[in-house]
Amino acid sequence: MGSTRRSFTQEYRAQAVAFVLEERRPVAEVARNIGVHEMTLRKWVRTAKESGAGDDPGGGELTGSERAELERLRARDKELTAENAELKMQVAFAKKVATWFAKDQR
Repeated sequence: MGSTRRSFTQEYRAQAVAFVLEERRPVAEVARNIGVHEMTLRKWVRTAKESGAGDDPGGGELTGSERAELERLRARDKELTAENAELKMQVAFAKKVATWFAKDQR
């Protein structure tokens, strides 16, 4: 029993590779969604990277001001993450207090 080999257009391959490289979606997820074997998509992505399709237009290296901005944003993200964790603890405590008061009122 022979197998039939599927063929894909260049546009189809390019769109699939764009999902992985530009939208930064996992290869396995994209492969599942479009109905292509994961190894096939990995090969397409590797070929695109080798041909330079996924190159960063900015040259790849960060300038001094970009690096400073990145460090500032990472520090801000760390602060906001800590603040978010503290607020979550406060909400959990408030829920416990509200539950305790609700039980006490009965």
